Amino acid sequence: MSTVASFHLTRYPAGHALGAMAGLVTRQRGLAATAGLRFVRQLGTGRGSRMGLGADLRRWATFAVWDDERALDAFLAESPFAARWRDQAEESWSVRLVPLSAHGSWSGARPLAELDPGADDDHDAPVAVLTRARIGLRHWPAFYRSVPAVEAHLHRQGDLLAAVGIGEAPVGLLATFSLWRSTSGMDAFAYRDSAHAEVVRRTRSGGWFSEELFARFRPYGSTGTWDGADPLAERGRAGGKGS
Repeated sequence: MSTVASFHLTRYPAGHALGAMAGLVTRQRGLAATAGLRFVRQLGTGRGSRMGLGADLRRWATFAVWDDERALDAFLAESPFAARWRDQAEESWSVRLVPLSAHGSWSGARPLAELDPGADDDHDAPVAVLTRARIGLRHWPAFYRSVPAVEAHLHRQGDLLAAVGIGEAPVGLLATFSLWRSTSGMDAFAYRDSAHAEVVRRTRSGGWFSEELFARFRPYGSTGTWDGADPLAERGRAGGKGS
């Protein structure tokens, strides 16, 4: 079986928020020792679907890459970390991800370097996108000034199912996770003449990022809710790998 990834979004009751933040480092170390786990990051989230400054201390995300689906199954069934999501969360949502393409690195690691060349890339099927960047200190002001226009353009996209800003730090180490009805809809946002395309051009010409990662996935096997609903439910929660 080939590499799979997973993304987990968990909202805790107000009384658990500080505990979730305080135990972040300890949980990261514990998670890293999980059998079959190639890469994992626990991440804070922005407020609502915001990508800029501001954090939601009750909601946390985890992105992981696994040797195969059996390793992910064992983690979800047996790990105390997964049990904590089930037992303490006010709301949680998880999705399994077939990696389709990736370039760049994350803290020097390339967690998606080995991809299945046979992975399905149906442009009419839902697609998930993960972007992560390390922003050079002197470029922080320009980057954050550019965020509102990109956000506004993003949320005008009819093919957008859901999006969340995530990160390892309040500033400078930022990422986004988004779900789209189709690859063609996502491409229209990313590459056609738009606020987003202009910011991409400026990041390249100005050298804003000292490191970046861009990856696409085929989402399947989603469970739970994200802001009260499963954003993939309308597509039947693709129930099998690569569907």
